[in-house]
Amino acid sequence: MAGMAAVGRFQGACLLVPFVLLTACHRETGNPAPPREEGPAVFPQQVSTIVIPVSARLADLEARVNQRVPTELWQIDRYEQHCVPAQRVKILGRDVKLTPALGCRIVGQVRRGTIRLGGSGDKLVITMPVTATISAHDVGGILKKETATGAAQVRAQASFGMRSDWTPTATVSIAYDWTEPPGIDFLGHRIPLISKADERLKAVIARLQRELPAALAALDSRRRLDALWVQAFTSIELNRDKPPAWMRITPRRLGVVGYRVNKNELQMMLSAEALTETFVGDRPSDPVPRPLPPPTPTPGAEGLHISIPVLADYRQIEPVVDRALAKLAAKGISLPGIGPVEASFGKVTLYATKGGRLAVGIPTAVRARDHALVRARGTVWLSAAPYNDANSQLVRFRDLRIAQRSDNRAVGPLFAFFANQQVLDEIQDALAHDFAKDYDKVLAAARKALAERHEGDFVLSASITSISNGLVEPTGQGLFLPIRADGEARIDYRPH
Repeated sequence: MAGMAAVGRFQGACLLVPFVLLTACHRETGNPAPPREEGPAVFPQQVSTIVIPVSARLADLEARVNQRVPTELWQIDRYEQHCVPAQRVKILGRDVKLTPALGCRIVGQVRRGTIRLGGSGDKLVITMPVTATISAHDVGGILKKETATGAAQVRAQASFGMRSDWTPTATVSIAYDWTEPPGIDFLGHRIPLISKADERLKAVIARLQRELPAALAALDSRRRLDALWVQAFTSIELNRDKPPAWMRITPRRLGVVGYRVNKNELQMMLSAEALTETFVGDRPSDPVPRPLPPPTPTPGAEGLHISIPVLADYRQIEPVVDRALAKLAAKGISLPGIGPVEASFGKVTLYATKGGRLAVGIPTAVRARDHALVRARGTVWLSAAPYNDANSQLVRFRDLRIAQRSDNRAVGPLFAFFANQQVLDEIQDALAHDFAKDYDKVLAAARKALAERHEGDFVLSASITSISNGLVEPTGQGLFLPIRADGEARIDYRPH
């Protein structure tokens, strides 16, 4: 029995010989570090639509139209042979003329009152009171002069368009009623003292169709559009730090959606299609402005679409892994064939490596308690794949393994240590990172930045209505969780 025990001790010693020979000099060893990926996160270019209301005060338009449209719309001066038709009676079955037809001269004028502009929604309503003062002179030689008045309320609706050179156009449709048609009661008959009013009023409406676009043009909307277009080529800070993030806007098309009456303003609703790009780090250079293009059909992309990055700097995660390894060292590990092992760890290093993986460098010293000569010291490099579920901010790691094997047998105890499932589980759990706080912070900063952004006389305001996050990506700057934010944006003209 004693001999058998001696043989067992000899065999165990033989198994330990490679470790003894390769670790007795306590050299620093380890496996090669994986290649480092330095590239930043790349975010997709997205097409967004920004609504731009260019407003004109209705009071200014009213003043311009009232100034340009004459108050006297037309005059009347003509002879009418049958002001009062002949009066006939039947006697013994025959028509007998009782009185002849009476002629007269009709003289008068039609004037307008103050033109008012109003309406709601997409309808601009034009209201114009019209009064007629008309006299019938020398009615059949019986009456020298008889005067009558009448009134009409002319209502018209205007729709607007735009030429390719950004010159506004207008189409006006008319509807009116004479509330008091002018005429004279004579010999029991009504003498109508106005006719062909439709043709006359159509000429007035044609004048309005010329003056309304002229009034809009006089408010210098083209100059404002030029300035707005140039100033829209800009970059907006989404987040000041952790990470610094920017949204660059490059307008591509501008279309007229329509016109809207909003309280005391007539708004020309424009829709600008723009490229929205996200950058992390320093402010990107502003895109080079292009000249204002002709108006195009309404862009198809609805709303604002941007990517907002959430960053977890690797330096945030490293201390968490350090603490987990310290607990593991205090707890102790037993390795098959070696027994209990004492381990100590240096500062962990994390960075992005190829294949969408994270490199984990752990300076480690291990020593077998029962075999004093079994010990090793060096940095072991592991790698793991980060992942998260769609719309989840919790990032976990899987497939944690030794990054590259080494032919140096001196790292055997280290490899044995990091092949232990308990060790791998502890490190894998420690790498997990919850982006929830960073996520909320970055979104709050982006909402604040987009709430109101001043560029000269224009103010960009945007609201985020829906958010979703994509899949985590290890980059040279840290772990990135991309957020897709959708909402609405508009640019208002607010002169200083």
